Amino acid sequence: MHLTEIVTALRTSRGFAHKRDIGDIVAALGTALPGGAGDLAQAVPVGDDCAAIPDGQGGYLLLAIEGLVEDFIERMPWFAGYCSVMVNVSDIYAMGGRPTAVVNALWSHGMDPAADMLRGMAAASARYGVPIVGGHSNNRSARPQLAVAILGRAQRLLTSFDARPGDRLVMAVDLRGAYEEPFPYWNASTTAPTERLRGDLALLPALAEDGLCRAAKDISMAGAIGTALMLLECSGVGATIDLDAIPRPAGQPLLRWLHAFPSYGFVLSVRPGDVDAVLARFAARDLAAAVVGDVDDTRALHLAQGGEHALLWDLQRDNFICAPGPRELCDA
Repeated sequence: MHLTEIVTALRTSRGFAHKRDIGDIVAALGTALPGGAGDLAQAVPVGDDCAAIPDGQGGYLLLAIEGLVEDFIERMPWFAGYCSVMVNVSDIYAMGGRPTAVVNALWSHGMDPAADMLRGMAAASARYGVPIVGGHSNNRSARPQLAVAILGRAQRLLTSFDARPGDRLVMAVDLRGAYEEPFPYWNASTTAPTERLRGDLALLPALAEDGLCRAAKDISMAGAIGTALMLLECSGVGATIDLDAIPRPAGQPLLRWLHAFPSYGFVLSVRPGDVDAVLARFAARDLAAAVVGDVDDTRALHLAQGGEHALLWDLQRDNFICAPGPRELCDA
């Protein structure tokens, strides 16, 4: 595909559209607070993978929640349940934390598909070592719905607000998987050894605590590029990303991979002097990791491919997930 076609496909994708909705929610939240954004007493502004609340002991309490789209639940209830835990676990690790426990809220028409969703959640809970400690259920709903919340702790944060011009953008992903057809979910989790899953995720808090990385996000439904765009916007910076440098599975079309939601995938902003050490840690665990771009002060995201360059998003003209107008809820 020509680079301009890739730009158009990303800008009009479902993943980008869902993330853009965040701006409306953030704006409404800021308006509803009596004292404005200042009432949100937490370590990072709204716009990160988790809320981070100082615990009074030098660390942070992390809190996050994820909801599952209805068509996914209806077509793959077991995997939807599994993913509801998995994506929350990923959010905690993306912030440099370690998960403690999850709770769920589900709606179903009887135990169909509630039973399959719960079996999927239980499987992920066991594999990731994160207990399900409670929740809410309604088995008299016309349509299935599922949301899962998670609690964790961090000693030193990775945030979306600390990328700086001059940093290198690193993408790390587990390529040892396959798509869960027909969805864009790259599953490298359900058949992986349990200890490997936990050890791979433990790299993130170790990087934070060793001071090798300060800014990171886990790759979400917006794909690798959309996730990078969210990180850049929150940090008030820009970047150029080389699509040819992005790690991807052999034989997989580039555009589909750019839309993919991997079970293990992170975008990190790393100081140049720390890049080799960071890449070595991922390589030691057979995880694919590479420098895919450079952070700059343009507040725009450009894509490069085969010597061509194109503007994907100008954050000075068009917000992505931040609320329009004053940026207290989505700025460092």
